[in-house]
Formats: sequence, C-alpha cells, structure tokens
Amino acid sequence: MTAPMHVPRFFVRQRITMMVNRYEIRGADPDGTEGPLLAFAQQKRMKLREEVTFYADESRSRPVFSFKARQRLDVRAEHDVFDEHGTALGTFRKDFGASLLRSTWHLTGPGYAAVGRERRPVLAVVRRVWDFIPFIGDLWVPFVFHFDFVDTATGQPVLVSERQKSVRDRYTVDVPDPRVDFRVAAAMAVALDALQSR
Repeated sequence: MTAPMHVPRFFVRQRITMMVNRYEIRGADPDGTEGPLLAFAQQKRMKLREEVTFYADESRSRPVFSFKARQRLDVRAEHDVFDEHGTALGTFRKDFGASLLRSTWHLTGPGYAAVGRERRPVLAVVRRVWDFIPFIGDLWVPFVFHFDFVDTATGQPVLVSERQKSVRDRYTVDVPDPRVDFRVAAAMAVALDALQSR
C-alpha cells in the first residue's frame, strides 16, 4: 500500500526567531540538492499543548497539515497528525522511559507501526552528561545525531532523519517505506527537533 502523498527524500531546515520556531521543508532535486519548498512549519513556544502547523508557503495563508498533542504539558503525550481537513493521518509519541538513556519514539500510520531510536547510543549518553556538567553544559555544541525508524513487525527501515553538520539545525530525511505519508514523515522530522529536549 502506498500513501496518498509519499516523498522518498526531503530536507528540514530550522529558522530561529524570538517567539516561534520555523521550519522549511524542501523536496530533493534529482541531483540530491535541496529543491522546491513543500511546506513551511511554525511552532509557537510556551504553549500548554504542543502544536505545530504546516503551511503551503511562507505567507502562512493556507494551512495544509498539522500535529497536536493530546495532553497538556506531558512528556509522554501522544501527538496526532492531521491533514488540512482535520482527518487523522498518523500518530507519534516519545517513549519517556527508554529516552532517559537513548531517545526513542513510536510512529504509527495506516498499515505500519515503527520505533525510532538515536543511532549512536554512546553519543546519546554524552549529550545527556554534557547538560549536567557545570559551566560546560551551558556551552552550545551542535551534536550531530541521527534517528532510524524501523517497522516493529519486519525490522525494515521506515524513516531515517540525519542531522547535518551546520550551525542551524538542518536534516536530511529519507522515507524508504511507501506507506508513510509525507505529512506524517514531515511532522515526525520536525518533532525530532522541536520536541527533542522535552
């Protein structure tokens, strides 16, 4: 089964502003470079219930999909991904217990369930220790971390998000499983950045 909107590779680039996080989601050109804008996301900070809306372009005049937490201020909250009409496309949630040592997420959609983990367990531990070292933890270090999502039934790759070495958060996202809708994949990719520290 192929999702209604499947994009095998795209890029996510964060823009940091004072009160909101913004993300550009761009397709991949045939040569592998960044291509056309597919969606523009905005996350308002300090909200009681996490929500990110994706728009057709930077004018933010037409919302095309979104994700929203079911619970308020809950690190274990399940997030639903909706299309522009409010129809649910999939869900994701952080596995709080497993994430204490190695960030772990669960992703579900029509016909699949997947679990995603940080690729490098040692780097996951180093990132956590870094935050607790006095003075040093306040220094900003762009840790490069990757997430691999695999189908829980078959072990086959479903989604891969790789952070690039850059000052701004920038990711390459591959979606080898055609069952994963682009909107669910983009929502998960943005959440890996926007909600990772929660």
